[in-house]
Amino acid sequence: MTIQDETSSPATPQKPLTPTRGWLGVAAITASLFVFLTTELMPIGLLTPLSESLGVSVGSAGLMVTAQGVAAGLGVPFIVAWTRRVNRRRLLTALLAVLAVGNLITSIAPNYPLILGTRLIMGFASGVFWAIGVSMAMRIVPEKHANRAAAVVMSGISIATVVGIPLGTLLEGASDWRATFLIWAGLSALVLLAVAFTIPSLPSANAVSVREVFELPVKNVPLRVVLVMVVFFVLGHFGAYTFVRPYLEDSTSASVGFITVVLIVFGFGGAIGNFIGGQTVNKSLRGSFIMGGLIMIAALVMLLAIGTNDVGVIAAMILWGLAFGVVQLSQINMTLAAAPDTFEAAMSLNTMAYNTCIALGALIGGLFADHVGVTSVVWFGIVLVALAVILRASSSRQAAPAS
Repeated sequence: MTIQDETSSPATPQKPLTPTRGWLGVAAITASLFVFLTTELMPIGLLTPLSESLGVSVGSAGLMVTAQGVAAGLGVPFIVAWTRRVNRRRLLTALLAVLAVGNLITSIAPNYPLILGTRLIMGFASGVFWAIGVSMAMRIVPEKHANRAAAVVMSGISIATVVGIPLGTLLEGASDWRATFLIWAGLSALVLLAVAFTIPSLPSANAVSVREVFELPVKNVPLRVVLVMVVFFVLGHFGAYTFVRPYLEDSTSASVGFITVVLIVFGFGGAIGNFIGGQTVNKSLRGSFIMGGLIMIAALVMLLAIGTNDVGVIAAMILWGLAFGVVQLSQINMTLAAAPDTFEAAMSLNTMAYNTCIALGALIGGLFADHVGVTSVVWFGIVLVALAVILRASSSRQAAPAS
């Protein structure tokens, strides 16, 4: 793939980047994902001090996560369409500026409503990043390495899980939650500088209006199938994963320390899955998704079968994380395969479905846990992931999108 000058048409190729600069840009985009995701999830580890300091309930403090996630999902198709002619390097630096300022405001905000409003605005920026970040990374390396670049960027999820969120909690323990967000404001600013210096001018590759964005799944059958698979997969995965702690506490009387280890192990499994997926999606995209889904189902069944044993739990969580990494990367590549000429627009719909289903998965899983029992959320995950696998296996290998 080639990079164009800001003044040239997206259809007019310039000289390709040197491999070194291209991969430095991928590293900057990976760092961007890290700061966006850790900012979004940071309150999870800080709920108690946040609620005590701001004088709100723990549940209300949790809305900091919910608000940012909902904004990321519902606003992204519109913002991506409205910024369709904006150079992607400029857009990403602007998004990181919003993140840095938002973290700064959060660190000094005198009241909870201001923090919640700030998180909403940060959510819009986060959603746009998810829509454009992977495609940017795939464009700044040689085409044969595009999937590997996507895998590297997605590894930012595992890094955030294994390092970022625990680090934020550790920093709060050493100082307070305001200092944690202040440090993350500075980190976001550093990543902004890295993006500005390593990523070349990158005009938008496909200009699509809001109307055309929402017409994509109507006209493009493969994309519609992918979006339905994403819905099933995200509902199943997050419906179960959200309640890992109460499940383990109920089935094994797990301690907080052991649960922390389990979540870190899951993150390491995800990193391994990203690496494996980066090797397999080029060989068989369809097979990668199906195999990843089957491994996830096996991991959930293992959790039910031997989840009373610590070693069994760790083995199941490693497999679950590995499967998540493979499926996550596969579904992004399936979105690209279904809509190569409108990838950013398609990813905005993917992001909307993904973030909305995270919230719905947690909601539905909570209803199952409250009314049927916490074990039922694992079965819920098995059934929904199985539906995603069945849909992928039964759909045509690659029907041509409607013109």
